[in-house]
Amino acid sequence: MSSLIDTNFDFYSDTPAGKDPDTFSPTLRRYHKLLWSKSLPNGFGFNLTDTTTKVYLHHKSELGEFFLSSDAIGHTYSRQKRMSDIVNQIPSHEMDAFFASCSTIGGYIVFPSNKIDNKMTINGSRGINHKVKDRFDLTLECIRRHYFNEGNPLSDTLQRYNEFFGLFQDFQGYVDFFLLQDLVKDDYLSIKFYLPFVSFDNPALPDNIQDYRLYKENMTDFVLARNQRILNFISGNLLS
Repeated sequence: MSSLIDTNFDFYSDTPAGKDPDTFSPTLRRYHKLLWSKSLPNGFGFNLTDTTTKVYLHHKSELGEFFLSSDAIGHTYSRQKRMSDIVNQIPSHEMDAFFASCSTIGGYIVFPSNKIDNKMTINGSRGINHKVKDRFDLTLECIRRHYFNEGNPLSDTLQRYNEFFGLFQDFQGYVDFFLLQDLVKDDYLSIKFYLPFVSFDNPALPDNIQDYRLYKENMTDFVLARNQRILNFISGNLLS
């Protein structure tokens, strides 16, 4: 385990009861700042600060000005009413373990937090869009299509933040920067979806216990693999 980042740390443990770690966990904010303050694919440093008033993380340089916030990418959907009949069939100890895994650093990312033209952010859009429903594998497919100029359910929102996505040059650059390699195929041309995917006409949420268990297994595997990738990154770059 790295002395800089504990990939087993549960961000709810330093978040006030009833509050969201994305906003209120000081450890999560520190980890984000540490992990994503690094060189971009073009070689420029993307240094983040946490001292700008009312801004979670901030970057300003010749590259532009970027306001970032944390977003959970590991979701159990245990609090969604429409999922309750399915989730209630899963033993509580399994759900507790699933939730705990999703509450570690592998289950979080940053997105731009500033509204453009007073329209919804990426965080908000992917949460309310019925074809995505906060699933990060589907979000990443939208981002992949954005880089390839292909239509997707989040097209308008992602286009508003094109300057942010331009920092990473291409889809592979984005994936590598945020250590998301375990959610894409080796050629970076397709996503390893949590559930079988044909098109965005598929229901975004599991609609039976078998699909939910498959979703849970694949979501957990991704978070754990990303946690290991984060440890490897820390060991190879920040501790060397």
